[in-house]
Amino acid sequence: MPEPKEDCERLTNAVLPVAETMLRLHREFYPFGGYMEPDGNIVRLGAVDGDTDHPKSKDLIFVLRDALQEFARANRCIATALVFDVSIAAPGSDEKGNAIQVYADHLGGYSAEVFFPYQIIGGEVVYGESFAQLGKREIFE
Repeated sequence: MPEPKEDCERLTNAVLPVAETMLRLHREFYPFGGYMEPDGNIVRLGAVDGDTDHPKSKDLIFVLRDALQEFARANRCIATALVFDVSIAAPGSDEKGNAIQVYADHLGGYSAEVFFPYQIIGGEVVYGESFAQLGKREIFE
């Protein structure tokens, strides 16, 4: 049986290409998410704000987080991922750059925020060295 970290890595590997495609095509993306069902099936999840065509990222993150918490309470998922674009300094650097952030949470207690620094060069997404920090465990209670 897979371990929580392995489930989160599998989920991250499933959602990261979506962000990369959006960056390659549009140079940006709205926050989105995904979750792993108890049988291991991965589902991608988007959010909309019915009040505007150009929603604020923080509003979409709130909607996604709320939906994932509901799925967790209903035992519909064992792992979740929130994916959004951030500006952050890599460890050991004072200079901020763009990164895809994947906030992963697991029913088994694992929680991590993984950052994938990137640049768009010649229409392609070029990654720097990824880094991670402990997550906040906001989805599973």
